[in-house]
Amino acid sequence: MPDMLAKFLIFFVVLSDLFLCGPQRISATSALKCALTQRTQRYAEDRREAQTNLPSLSVEVFPVLDLPLTIHEASLLKTDKGYFLKLSLGNSADVAIIGLRYSLATINSENQVQIRVNRTEGFSIPEYATKRLTFKTPIKLKLKDGERLVLMLEQVVSPESIWEVVKAKEALEAYANGDYSVRPAVMRVGNQVDVPLVPLMVPRPDEE
Repeated sequence: MPDMLAKFLIFFVVLSDLFLCGPQRISATSALKCALTQRTQRYAEDRREAQTNLPSLSVEVFPVLDLPLTIHEASLLKTDKGYFLKLSLGNSADVAIIGLRYSLATINSENQVQIRVNRTEGFSIPEYATKRLTFKTPIKLKLKDGERLVLMLEQVVSPESIWEVVKAKEALEAYANGDYSVRPAVMRVGNQVDVPLVPLMVPRPDEE
């Protein structure tokens, strides 16, 4: 039905170009643009709905309180290509965040930790903002009975700074064994890669 409507509007605009002029012609063209825009919006909504309805695996989040980026929710969406990581993020810093590195681990019934994925992802989230992201890099994963998934941030990147978690695996192993007293330490260093370049002012020969 929407395709028939679009074809009719196209035919209507062609006739308008032949017989109409002035405001009436503009109105017909606007109607076509409106119909095509609505089709595009419906297509995007259908894709979002299809993605929302994908089967998923819940992922436990190991919190690192000293990082400026917080993961509120995490899940793995099952697709034909593998699992896609879906995150709900919050930025508590006064600068934009442009990337992260995470570890996805499994914990078995004996509380043994195995790192399954260690990956860096780029994105952009403004200061003091929240955002939902789905990373489309497939994750190949086969879980055994009794295993649970745990996600931990290891690095957060802004254009000016890098926050690095120190001894991340040791902290995760303590967490898996129920020892919540081990708080991961975070080291902040300057970002020498993504920081904007400042033009070098070279004095002219007649300047001191």
